[in-house]
Amino acid sequence: MYTSMFQKLKVAYYVAIVCLVASCSSSQGVVYFQDADQFETLVDDNNFTTKFKVDDLVSIHISTLDPEASAPFNLFRGSEEGGIRPEQVNYLVDKNGEIDFPVIGKVKIEGLSPSETRELLRERLADYLKDPIINIRIRNFTVTVLGAVNRPGTYPINGEQITIMEALGYAGDINIKGRRDNIMVIRDFDGTKVYNRINLNQKESLKSPVYYLTQNDVVYVEPNKSGKTQSNLDQRASIAVSIASIIITSTVILLTRN
Repeated sequence: MYTSMFQKLKVAYYVAIVCLVASCSSSQGVVYFQDADQFETLVDDNNFTTKFKVDDLVSIHISTLDPEASAPFNLFRGSEEGGIRPEQVNYLVDKNGEIDFPVIGKVKIEGLSPSETRELLRERLADYLKDPIINIRIRNFTVTVLGAVNRPGTYPINGEQITIMEALGYAGDINIKGRRDNIMVIRDFDGTKVYNRINLNQKESLKSPVYYLTQNDVVYVEPNKSGKTQSNLDQRASIAVSIASIIITSTVILLTRN
């Protein structure tokens, strides 16, 4: 009896030691930019700009000092009857990378940034308008954050740029069981999926081509060893509970019949 108890205490002791060592060794994995020195200055030479893709929804509004002159270049849905304000129509980038713009017709904007599209439209409108003000926004700019984060989901982005750190901020940050050194970013280029990985433990991640996200990017944070172990334990515990429930139910049925 005493030998059996001693063996159990010995096993429990070793398990506690292993858990302690694992927790100490994994603590380094939760720190961002570990190799950044105190007061170190990092120059952001990442010249990322958002480019339009096929299936993007784009809002374009043209205005000038003469509202009547610019009115034909703005499409609205509905009327002002009943005090309801008409809704401006968005432009869909078709499979050819073009939008169908009023008066001037097809305009290819795939692969162009909002500023480049603005200049292109200004050139195309030069015969019709003087000094037009062109406002452009992407309406379907969302990023999806999945995996070991506190609030996984799809988040709408209001501006033209977002970093992976900001996206993780929307998702409540990576939880303690997520890997920061091997985050996957899935990016779509005209139906082709491109998989990139980034290590946020290192400052060089600031120069990664996926540090700035594009519309419809998917960020996946995979679990670390602790997370995978916990998942296996949860699965085994669930199976054990199910088996125990079956045994108890069967026992009750047999006892009732007897």
